[in-house]
Amino acid sequence: MIKTVNRVLLGLAGLILVVVGGAVLATGLGLSAPSWWPFDGTDDVLLSKADRTRWRDEGWWWPTVIAVLAVLVVLALWWLLAQLRRGRLAEVLVDSGDGEGALLRGKALEGVLGDEAGALDGVSEAKATLTGRRTAPRARVRLLMEPHAAPGLVLRGLSEGALTHARTSAGLDELPAEVRLKAVKHRAERVT
Repeated sequence: MIKTVNRVLLGLAGLILVVVGGAVLATGLGLSAPSWWPFDGTDDVLLSKADRTRWRDEGWWWPTVIAVLAVLVVLALWWLLAQLRRGRLAEVLVDSGDGEGALLRGKALEGVLGDEAGALDGVSEAKATLTGRRTAPRARVRLLMEPHAAPGLVLRGLSEGALTHARTSAGLDELPAEVRLKAVKHRAERVT
């Protein structure tokens, strides 16, 4: 999600900057500009003093400016915090019984969970991702199902097998999981 939002925002910002910058450059080089364009010559400024001060004496102007800037600050802070947040869990804290604890790499647990889920009957491919906190991880498992697979049996096998093994091996009280099932695309079979 974050990658998509970043790409869309960067694409829009880049497009706006290229269009406005290109239009200002073209006008500055002496090319004709549309009638609505505020910059219309090589010696002209983009915003005149009259344009900059036109709305200052209106009662709605400053509350509107402050509200728009506040919304922009909140959106920028949201975006910054979303960048700092990790999508995947780097490590899981395992209770070793000596009061110290041990750290288990998140990728290792994801790999084992994905491999064990991929070995289930009817699963073509499996991918596991750990999210949450290192003391309370959550699993996201994506399963690519073959046409003959029974989703109920696969979910039961995943719950009683791979997820239970991961939970007990990491010494967790619980390991909540979100499982997404998707069917393998295949051609229709011909009956002769």
